[in-house]
Amino acid sequence: QVQLVESGGGLVQPGGSLRLSCTASERLFSINAMGWYRQAPGKERELVAAITRGGSTNYADSVKGRFTISRDNAKNTVYLQMNSLKPEDTAVYYCNAHYYNGDYWGQGTQVTVSS
Repeated sequence: QVQLVESGGGLVQPGGSLRLSCTASERLFSINAMGWYRQAPGKERELVAAITRGGSTNYADSVKGRFTISRDNAKNTVYLQMNSLKPEDTAVYYCNAHYYNGDYWGQGTQVTVSS
């Protein structure tokens, strides 16, 4: 079983930046893929960005060019650098680990973009 601990959410003004962190209880090289999802009020959870064990990344069209997913294998941590934030980025952000025996989720961290 994989445990995920997220941090880094908060309140930021439009145009600002935040970095989310997700630390896994398992070594990253044993996890097929890690991803960040978000869920805004009244909306379905959606994929924001993902990174595979091999290092391939993919992003939602709405965040391309603004968000960057990366990882530090030594720290078992995946990051989501979010720049040029917009009010529509406001949501609860969840870390996901796609492990050999299923998907695991973090507790979520709130990101609010507002002036």
